[in-house]
Amino acid sequence: MSPNAAHPDDDGAQAPPGRPSSTQSFDDMPVASLPKRIIALMIDWSAASAISFGFFNYHALATLAIFAGLTVVSLATLSATPGHLLLGLAVRRPGRRPAGPVAALVRTAMLCLVIPAVVWSGDGRGLHDVAARTTITEIR
Repeated sequence: MSPNAAHPDDDGAQAPPGRPSSTQSFDDMPVASLPKRIIALMIDWSAASAISFGFFNYHALATLAIFAGLTVVSLATLSATPGHLLLGLAVRRPGRRPAGPVAALVRTAMLCLVIPAVVWSGDGRGLHDVAARTTITEIR
């Protein structure tokens, strides 16, 4: 793929010659702090746990499925989970675009594997964000 070619997730838009495409850089979006990201995750997991406890006797797979469903739906529609929203965070693709359904699904699947979420790239993003081509950024 040439440097200026559109990525399949890029809605067909191409960058002007000599300018990087919006899929190449997260430079204008600082990664949210690790404490805020962990607190947001704890909020989301707590919500999933409460639902699991109330309806599924806190079954481990039910809790994981509820967490995954909550995460995919909220990221695909709002570009943030309930925990992110409470802490002023959002998941974005390059160019400050919303995560969208494909990125939400990829990111959540990787997050549920746990290992990608605790291994970071050089720019501070978890491997689940690298795979989904997203980052968590502060929105307020």
